[in-house]
Amino acid sequence: MRHTLQGNRIAPSGTCERGRDRPPVLLIHGYLATRGSLQLLERRLADKGHLVLTYRLGLLHTGDICESASLIARKIESIAAQTSLDRIDIVGHSMGGLVGLYYLKRLGGRRRVRRLIMLGTPTSGTWSALLGVAMAPFGRASLQLLPDSHFLRDLEQGSLPEGVEVISVTGERDLLAPTRSPHLAGVRHISVPTNHAGLLVDVEIANLVGEILSDPSPGQPLTSNTAAYRR
Repeated sequence: MRHTLQGNRIAPSGTCERGRDRPPVLLIHGYLATRGSLQLLERRLADKGHLVLTYRLGLLHTGDICESASLIARKIESIAAQTSLDRIDIVGHSMGGLVGLYYLKRLGGRRRVRRLIMLGTPTSGTWSALLGVAMAPFGRASLQLLPDSHFLRDLEQGSLPEGVEVISVTGERDLLAPTRSPHLAGVRHISVPTNHAGLLVDVEIANLVGEILSDPSPGQPLTSNTAAYRR
């Protein structure tokens, strides 16, 4: 909460030189959150040599998930047009993972995305979204996050594109996106001993995410430091 309250105008973590086998990393924050909520993870990934990007997605990211994905798509294409960008990795926390998944499956993201890592993403919906239904007139996300919503049923249709690795990291103590939720076909699943907020602030999770992002060969076993987190 303390980091979320920093808002969207946080200072960037800085730039770094990245290897040719290490695409830039786009972090996408979740529902009722801001860029500030990503600050710790952003800094830790940058310290590991990753070039990290974040974007503002409304005041508290309550708007239509499809529109957020469209914004991400435009940002990535703009970068690609101005640089030699070929591929990008996406890490989405909570609803941010759904934004990345929609971009990948519905907006041509398969051309740009190498990996999508979803942290605590409620791919089957979450009843906790009822707390935000009062905001529905100002943003559709709360209704889209409810189990069996039209948005989630539509997103479930169709297989994942080939050539893109999709990983779901779930917290064993996460009450907002519990590990007992049905698994998406074709997705690599990792369960870790933390809660919803811990997926952003625990240093062990940052190490796990950093290792996955640094792996040039998708699907390879993790090292002994993080093997205990594999499901």
